[in-house]
Amino acid sequence: MLAAVTCLICLASTAQLGGLGKNLLKGKSPLDALMKKAPITTSLEDVNMEGALDPSFGKDSIYSSMFSLQRTPNGGFILKQGFHDYQSQSYCLKAGTHGPGGGDGYMYGPTQGPMDDVVMAVVKNSVDKPNIQQQDIQVLLWSIIARAKFDDLQSKIKVVASQLLTPRQLTKLNGGALGLVPDKVTQKAIDEAPPLVRQALQAEAELRSMLSSANASFADMERVAVLSGAAPIGEGSQTVPSGRWSLHPDGYYVRYIPSGYSSTRVQIWVPQGSPAVGKEYDPSTHIAVPGNTARQRLIQSGREKQQ
Repeated sequence: MLAAVTCLICLASTAQLGGLGKNLLKGKSPLDALMKKAPITTSLEDVNMEGALDPSFGKDSIYSSMFSLQRTPNGGFILKQGFHDYQSQSYCLKAGTHGPGGGDGYMYGPTQGPMDDVVMAVVKNSVDKPNIQQQDIQVLLWSIIARAKFDDLQSKIKVVASQLLTPRQLTKLNGGALGLVPDKVTQKAIDEAPPLVRQALQAEAELRSMLSSANASFADMERVAVLSGAAPIGEGSQTVPSGRWSLHPDGYYVRYIPSGYSSTRVQIWVPQGSPAVGKEYDPSTHIAVPGNTARQRLIQSGREKQQ
């Protein structure tokens, strides 16, 4: 099946690139626009700070397990009135940045960007594939945000991708527009970028190289994607205390308390009479956005993190 999918991708790749691919092949590269239009664009600018609740809210409340709620085909949960929580398997969506820590809080941001459908499909479909390891899902997500081509991925990750994505989504993943840009042009853009942007772009470039190498391990990729040491205060950061509640557009409140990038305590409060009662909480549409822009964005999943 993987061979058939790969063949389909090869046949469709030129058409998938469209006008952008033609411009690149002619040497008229819109590289600046390409670099700015990251696969996932969710940022602190997309966070609505209105209606936020203090971290102390709900501290003495009794929380029921999210897994006591009705599940949906999307791997989501049908909400009921009250307080609910679970330990989510979460995933890094910003390579070359620091993980959670330092008292920096996170708030709700929608999953959006040119590759949002592919990223959400990976997270949604992984719920029904418990045999796929969290680390392999993370590597696949890193390949997406690093703009790696499907054809260039390690065989193991290709298999994971073929289990979680449709042929059409794999074709989109193999768009490869960045791969058509000469290395020296890409490096020039990296060199001229602001420090934190340059840091992320360099991490993406290193990941693309590792993802095509059979010898690169998860630990190798993690060292590049998840920076150690004290995090600086990123440009445009805002003070967000750990445990602050966000008001979701559907009318419920949510907060994220990460313990490392791969595990996040998600807590939801549905007030009495809220229009959120009966609506779906779909974790794949939730990105925990840090107040400190030097830290990682964390997408949530409907898979429980075992402690």
